[in-house]
Amino acid sequence: MDEKGRKVRAEIIKCNTIAKSDKPLNMKNEEQEFSEWIAPSLSFEGLKNMVEHSSILPQCISAYKSNIAGFGLEVRYKDDVTDTKELESEFERLSDIVELLTFEYDTKEIFEKIIENRETYGIAYLEVIRNGAGEVVEIEMIENVPSIEKSRRLGEAVDYDYYYKGMKITRKKQFRKYRQNVNGKTVYFKEFGDRRIMDSTTGEYHESVPFEKQANEILEFKLGSGAYGQVRWIGQSLSVEGSRKAENLNNNYFDNGRHTPLAVLIKGGTLTEESFNKLQDYMNDIKGEKGQHAFLLLEAESDSSLDYGDEKKSVDIEIKDLAGMLQHDELFQDYLENNRKKVQSAFRLPDLYVGYTTDFNRATAQTAMEVTEKQVFQPERKSMAWIINNKLLNEYGFEHVEVYFKDPDITNPDDLYHILNVCSNAGGLTPNKAKEVAYNALGEVSDDYEGEWGNVPIAYSKTINGLDTQIAKAADNHDDEIVAIMKSVRALLIERGGA
Repeated sequence: MDEKGRKVRAEIIKCNTIAKSDKPLNMKNEEQEFSEWIAPSLSFEGLKNMVEHSSILPQCISAYKSNIAGFGLEVRYKDDVTDTKELESEFERLSDIVELLTFEYDTKEIFEKIIENRETYGIAYLEVIRNGAGEVVEIEMIENVPSIEKSRRLGEAVDYDYYYKGMKITRKKQFRKYRQNVNGKTVYFKEFGDRRIMDSTTGEYHESVPFEKQANEILEFKLGSGAYGQVRWIGQSLSVEGSRKAENLNNNYFDNGRHTPLAVLIKGGTLTEESFNKLQDYMNDIKGEKGQHAFLLLEAESDSSLDYGDEKKSVDIEIKDLAGMLQHDELFQDYLENNRKKVQSAFRLPDLYVGYTTDFNRATAQTAMEVTEKQVFQPERKSMAWIINNKLLNEYGFEHVEVYFKDPDITNPDDLYHILNVCSNAGGLTPNKAKEVAYNALGEVSDDYEGEWGNVPIAYSKTINGLDTQIAKAADNHDDEIVAIMKSVRALLIERGGA
């Protein structure tokens, strides 16, 4: 009963916890496919052919290879930490794993090939091999990209583990299958991270597959969001094809010419049959050395229909030079140059990186390198390193070390000189830092000076030394008041400087 005498009923309603899906629910583009296996939207062989016959694409792709992965892979600590036996052990273990991922060549060369395939086809594949303990121990480059097909993500989502800062996180994911067809033989692969057992000969999942028939995994590297990626120069495909046709036209001229080199004009008669045959043979054999230092003798017969009585019309033979109509230089030069620039812009590469250096000086070259490093190569290196650390080697659970791609030293010596001058004048340059910069410029490794003085700014040390000298002079002159003041100043500087 409440205060007004009305009846009040209270009821406790129990409900179950509301659960949400633990996997993505959005519809992917590949859901548009009606079959299990997805067909590429473009011909891989056609893309490869365009690259092979292009006058600029190979240089752009080579620049990506050399500047992204060409400087090598190294191992480093994630944070600035003090070495311990545990950290050193983890560092050495990761170094050994990276070094032993392949025995055929340097590990960096595999990633150079991945970049080459990715820029040629829009996608590249890496076959990952595990040992009996399930650890990634070997990688193999799949060079025949057109032979690989992938399926849609089918079946129910399964658990997969991800390691983050030493913690194991379990998520749900749908995996796809891969298959390779070569000369009528088919081999099946799993998507990387799928720990289910697959038969490499049938593509079916079951637990009773013999170890030697268990499928390996494929880790893919692709550009864009399509199922098979998309080359970054796809928008310039017409420019690539047009440049090839222009080059073919120019090249064809050297074999066949483009215009008739001369004209034979006959007035008041006709060539004899023998002269006509000679002229025909001359035109057929004019190519190559046969046409050098040769002369031509033509005979003509008068046309009797043009004679009037006893007066016979003379025959006039004139050879007209048509060399002025011939092609003297390659055609479409502006067209070819513009197409080259368009393709380079798709890669965001300046001329310096593809062999066109006529318009560069030291200042412009330095600027071009700095901009390209920051906007193109550094992001690509970080993206590739992320895949290695967070996918390929994630299950090792390394907490303090990681793999990274080395980059070139593009420091401008003039800029470095000005920076050091400013730091020195402001009193912030220490002997150890000056030594480190100098040794790095020479490509050598330096050790810090022994003693705390190596970490004391040079300007600060000069000030203290100068005060010591003045104090000594004042003491020699028995200026006790000045000595006391200077000692107080010195003590204050040492206190403020932390010396």
